Amino acid sequence: MKRQRSNQEQETSGWKFFGQLVVLFIVVFGATLALTNFVVSKDRVTGTSMQPGLQDGDQLFSMRHRTPKRNDIVVVYAPDQANEKYMTAHDATQADEQVKNGKLYVKGQEVPLKDHELYIKRVIGLAGDTVASRNEKLYVNGKEVPQKYLSAKFSRQEINAYAKQYNIDEMTASTIKFTNDFSLQDLKSTHRKTVPKDSYFVMGDNRFVSHDGRAFGFLKRKNIQSVVFWRFWPISKMKFY
Repeated sequence: MKRQRSNQEQETSGWKFFGQLVVLFIVVFGATLALTNFVVSKDRVTGTSMQPGLQDGDQLFSMRHRTPKRNDIVVVYAPDQANEKYMTAHDATQADEQVKNGKLYVKGQEVPLKDHELYIKRVIGLAGDTVASRNEKLYVNGKEVPQKYLSAKFSRQEINAYAKQYNIDEMTASTIKFTNDFSLQDLKSTHRKTVPKDSYFVMGDNRFVSHDGRAFGFLKRKNIQSVVFWRFWPISKMKFY
């Protein structure tokens, strides 16, 4: 004959089950926290610098500690801008920011890397590479490289919108370039022939508006937080990279 469990035994069993759930929650929460802090990063696109491929509001997953390759989309710690939270906490404005010897300072105090603003850009040049753009064509190490992520239609739309905003006539607008001619050696931000060791040259896909390596120079490896591998939102535009 099967013995019925006493109320005390049932209560003890209930508390044991509850304790197991708590432990399971802690383990899952801890694993998720560790994953997002040390392995995977969840990021959101802000602005238009990666159009037409990425739009404002798109959400991405990126892999930390992955070595970036040419054409990878990367999430980077901006070398020239602290994030809003840091600026607010220090009652600072853009005028208080200064870049010196490759380091960012606000009111004379060096900003920790984790407190830099995050940019999303594309890797164009690796260590030892030469990079140049001439007549809307990109050259790496002297060879033209395809830019499948760009769109001639989008480029013209951006230029036309700019011309309309500033009342530029059609003939003059037709001479405006989506990507101005440059070489690493000619840029004030880089001013050398090749990308230095342990460094990268990055650009935004929307060359017409992007604030990127042409303005802030090379990025050290430590400035690259992660490499994008999946756009998961919006679902209709889900894509793996």
